[in-house]
Amino acid sequence: MNQKYFGTDGIRGKVGNFPITPDFALKLGWAVGKVLAGNGTQEVLIGKDTRSSGYMLESAIEAGLSAAGVNVALVGPMPTPAIAYLTSTFRANAGVVISASHNPFYDNGIKFFSKNGTKLTCAQEQEIEDLLDKALNHNAMQCVESSKLGKVRRIDDAAGRYIEFCKGSFPTKLSLKGLKLVIDCANGAAYQVAPAVYRELGAEVIAIHVEPNGININHECGATHMHSLQQAVLEHKADIGIALDGDADRVMLVDHCGAVVDGDEILYILARAQQANGTLKTGVVGTLMSNLGLELALQAINIPFVRANVGDKFVVEQLLKHGWQLGGENSGHILALNHTTTGDGIIASLKVLKAMLESGSRLAQLKLGMTKLPQVLINVRVSDKQADDVLLSDIVKNAVNETERSLGTNGRVLLRKSGTEPLIRVMVEAKDPLLTRAKAEYIAEAVQLAGS
Repeated sequence: MNQKYFGTDGIRGKVGNFPITPDFALKLGWAVGKVLAGNGTQEVLIGKDTRSSGYMLESAIEAGLSAAGVNVALVGPMPTPAIAYLTSTFRANAGVVISASHNPFYDNGIKFFSKNGTKLTCAQEQEIEDLLDKALNHNAMQCVESSKLGKVRRIDDAAGRYIEFCKGSFPTKLSLKGLKLVIDCANGAAYQVAPAVYRELGAEVIAIHVEPNGININHECGATHMHSLQQAVLEHKADIGIALDGDADRVMLVDHCGAVVDGDEILYILARAQQANGTLKTGVVGTLMSNLGLELALQAINIPFVRANVGDKFVVEQLLKHGWQLGGENSGHILALNHTTTGDGIIASLKVLKAMLESGSRLAQLKLGMTKLPQVLINVRVSDKQADDVLLSDIVKNAVNETERSLGTNGRVLLRKSGTEPLIRVMVEAKDPLLTRAKAEYIAEAVQLAGS
């Protein structure tokens, strides 16, 4: 199924450039209303992060939904996983999140949840695209009569509801009292709710990057820029640092020594903790990007591991296929299907804190059973139109084949087109760090040459 607009996680791009334009968002809202809300006056919930462009896109999507005869409930800036939860708890027909996650402020995106709080299937995305194409290219968008237009309301207590939901995932017998946490909210969607969750569970909280201005989201902060959090943890002598991204669906951690703990290490910590208390449901799902060290560490403690395609919706697919509950990505998307339907940075961090308290160990100790192999990831920017041709070019295929021959069984190569940005991601993993870097740069140079 070759989709024109939907990528790994919704529709994303630079604001003002197609498809992130008001006209596209208007017609997308109409198509979503027709496909997900069905006939009759239904309701779709809309949330967003803190980008200034969110106002424009929210209004356009709202207008499209109203034209389709669908009511709209607005919750304002809220984490992506909060929209998944609220869509389900309010019995809405669908949820919309206006966010480009970890991308810079000048990008934005639109992603969707079903009425059950799950990501859309490829079939649902294709149905939306088919109707959207008719609206864009054949003027098929039709407004319902005035008496049937959708109405708009605001949900004022959304933040409080989500805070209680997060707290409810943490055992009532435990408290964070006595722990000092530094929370980096990336000037994003969780800037209000995240500090409140940890404080209400008893922790001393130092919150940083909680002053969004519309253009500083993810700027040298959050889960993709860990330096300021590392400094703050050491400066405040904190027990742990927690970094969320712009829409708070991913999390990265910092231990008391200032070392970063990524999504692979978080998965290992949670799997081992659940195995110890008997709550692990058989195995763990990672992705093609998961470090080989995670697979080997889980193998050593007899926990099955499978890889999914990159993207949390593909991780969910594999979890459901195997009947498992725990999975995630090295970028910090952690899925715990016994608590959430999608990646939730706050809830994942609470699970790690639970493991620390129950074991009596610090974060630095909990990750000791896993040794990551050196892994180098280089992002090469190309246009969307170029990407497929570049990947199929002889110069790139020859570089990959040569690298794989030289690494043999002591490493691996992964080359893929990003589903969220105009990038080709070059990943090389091997036991020798210098060789790993050299081979990744070699392939990246071939990609740049093929795209020039």
